[in-house]
Amino acid sequence: MSTMERQTHSTDESVSVLVSRASRQISELVREEMQLARAEMTQKGKRFEKGGGLVGAAGLIGILAAQALVAACIAALALILPVWASALIVAAVLAAVAAVTAVAGKKQITEAGAPVPGKAIDSVKADLAEIKEKVQR
Repeated sequence: MSTMERQTHSTDESVSVLVSRASRQISELVREEMQLARAEMTQKGKRFEKGGGLVGAAGLIGILAAQALVAACIAALALILPVWASALIVAAVLAAVAAVTAVAGKKQITEAGAPVPGKAIDSVKADLAEIKEKVQR
């Protein structure tokens, strides 16, 4: 075997080893990125759960406020001042509580952000940029 043939043969082996190693590393990288995405989506899901619960509580309290307003109207028709005035005060307090709860729920949902694994996507983009840079060398 000539020197040229030996160099070509050893180059072919090293290229196949490099391709095999790159394939294995890319597989590991994809698995790790998927784990990161799963963890990120779990965290965002918990925030949506909490925000949804607060919005649901605001809806329930809003219904109670509406019932108190109905009671206030009935009392206003039945009696001139004392009963409906107190019912109106209760309705105003319930409405204020519902407003505060709704704002807290909306804040939770807004802070959770879009249901997209942003960190994982940024990490994959960085990995792809690094791979392209190494391939170009």
